[in-house]
Amino acid sequence: MTGSTRSVPDTGALRAFLDACPTPWHAAETAAGLLDAAGFEAQALEAPFDATRRRSYVRRGGSLIAWQTGEGANARTPMRIAAAHTDSPGFRIKPRPESVVAGAVRLGVEVYGGPLLNSWLDRDLGIAGTVLVGTGSALEIRPVIDSDALLRIPQLAIHLDRSVNDTGLKLDRQKHLPLLWGLDDGSGDFTSYVAELAGVAASQVRGWDLMPFDLTPARVCGRQGELLASARLDDLLSCHAAIEALVQTESTDEVTAVVALVDHEEVGSTSSTGADGTFVPQIIERIASASADGERNDFLVAMASSHAVSLDMAHATHPNHPERHDPGHTVLLDGGPVVKHNAQQRYATSLASMAPFLAACDAADVAVQHFVSHSEMPCGSTIGPALGSGLGIGVVDVGVAQLAMHSVREVCGSSDHGRLSRALTRYLSQT
Repeated sequence: MTGSTRSVPDTGALRAFLDACPTPWHAAETAAGLLDAAGFEAQALEAPFDATRRRSYVRRGGSLIAWQTGEGANARTPMRIAAAHTDSPGFRIKPRPESVVAGAVRLGVEVYGGPLLNSWLDRDLGIAGTVLVGTGSALEIRPVIDSDALLRIPQLAIHLDRSVNDTGLKLDRQKHLPLLWGLDDGSGDFTSYVAELAGVAASQVRGWDLMPFDLTPARVCGRQGELLASARLDDLLSCHAAIEALVQTESTDEVTAVVALVDHEEVGSTSSTGADGTFVPQIIERIASASADGERNDFLVAMASSHAVSLDMAHATHPNHPERHDPGHTVLLDGGPVVKHNAQQRYATSLASMAPFLAACDAADVAVQHFVSHSEMPCGSTIGPALGSGLGIGVVDVGVAQLAMHSVREVCGSSDHGRLSRALTRYLSQT
């Protein structure tokens, strides 16, 4: 950049990942592709794990768990786990979405998680997700994506709401959020469109899990390239940093390195592939017990020395709203990974549980920040408490600082992803 005195980090791989992952399914698929390229092998959930495959992963829907073991590892080898979530706040298109008002065809949506609704207005939106097609025993789920500017949520003109800038925008989820899809010319229905995307006849479409996504690509911004703006930074940045760290981690007999990318965090994590279900604990136990002589007591011994880092984006102190933050805990964009604290255990961090991550940051020469909420404002939560309670291990909650969390377009420091990846690379191999 002209006049820049700052070294702009190479964020190309991260930006490519962000742009390729409009849905949790695509995030898991893209992560699997990165692991394939690095020599990891997919293992089937329906069969016993092959312990001789030292670099492996499993997938279910929008979730993926990958691991790397040393040749001398056994059922009692402790684990270092880096976990993040693949979903982001937004919308899901309803099963019977179409309605026509004033000649315009609209698609009804449900709100998913807690998005900043106003940030979705007046944006070019595509469609992505999965479709259930076929009949009887031939039913299958197919991924789809359409990156054309198909959808919009148009704002009401200020002439028709002259007080909006003074009283604030209020959106009714049922009335004001349907997506403008086109004009009513009788050219076809939404099911026919989905069938064309999936490559089947309309009669073969049995259901869908589809969502709109912002078409603006991730990009470096700021006067000296010190910022990164993108959709779905929360929490795809963490997912990519974890996968990148696992790929770069050298195997050791002392610990088994694990990355868990799970779905449904934004709606509570209670699902068959969420952090508060049995998916993660079951896979972790199966990894530990894959050797022929592994027994459950060995797994419990392994867990006694295991540890996890829960990765989720963190709040930077907002320069336009500093009063919303604790004045003693300023968190800077591009200031290094943030350790999150909460006395009510909304975050899992404790003195003991943050020690392994701090040690990794020290070894990687990565500065650490600390976040605690303003005492009059309750914080959100993460997958950390669910991991800690489900596995009975120490967990520290960590994230990269960002602004505009849960907006369709979020922003963070452009160097913090690299710092987090370096720290995780150290963490995943340390004893």
